Amino acid sequence: MSSSPDNPNENVRESLIHHTAEIHEDAVIGPGLYIWNYSKVREHARIGSNVNIGQMVYVESHVVIGNDCKIQNAVNMFDGLTLGDRVFVGPAVTFTNDMTPRAVGDWEITTTRIEDDASIGANATIVCGITLGAGCMVGAGSVVTKDVAPRTLVVGNPARPIGFVDASGNRVDEDPGPYHA
Repeated sequence: MSSSPDNPNENVRESLIHHTAEIHEDAVIGPGLYIWNYSKVREHARIGSNVNIGQMVYVESHVVIGNDCKIQNAVNMFDGLTLGDRVFVGPAVTFTNDMTPRAVGDWEITTTRIEDDASIGANATIVCGITLGAGCMVGAGSVVTKDVAPRTLVVGNPARPIGFVDASGNRVDEDPGPYHA
C-alpha cells in the first residue's frame, strides 16, 4: 500500500492500535499504523505511514522506521536504528546498539542503517554499526556483523554471502545489477 507521489495519503489505511500497546506522546507516528498487543513505542521514535508492528515489539527512543514496513512479533529495536521504506523484519529479530556493552558505566550508541526493501529473517541478530543494503536478504537465525551489499543474500553465524536476490526476494545466482526500488 504505497502512497502515490501526487497524493501521499491516497492509499493510507485507517490506523489500528491495540488497547494494550503503549505509544509515548512524544513519538511521531504516520497514518495507517497497525500496532498489536503489548508493543511499546518510546519517546522521539519516528514511524512512517502504513507500518505494521506485531505483538510484543519494543521500539526505543529515536528509532526511525520508514513507510510500508512490516515488523513481526517480539522484535527489539534500540536507539541508533534507522529502517528505510518497505523493510521486512521477521519474528524475534534483535538489533544491538553498543559495541562494548557493560552493566555499569558509560555507553555509546552505535548506529545501524537498514536500506529500502531489505528483508531480515526470523531470529536474526544485527550487530550495530553496519548497513544492510537495499533489497538484501538476511537468512533466519543469522548473526550479521558486517555490511551487506544491496540484493545480497547472507546466512549463518557470522553471516556470509551465498548469492543474490531479485526484486521479489527470489534467490538468483548472478548479481541482478544496480538496485532500483
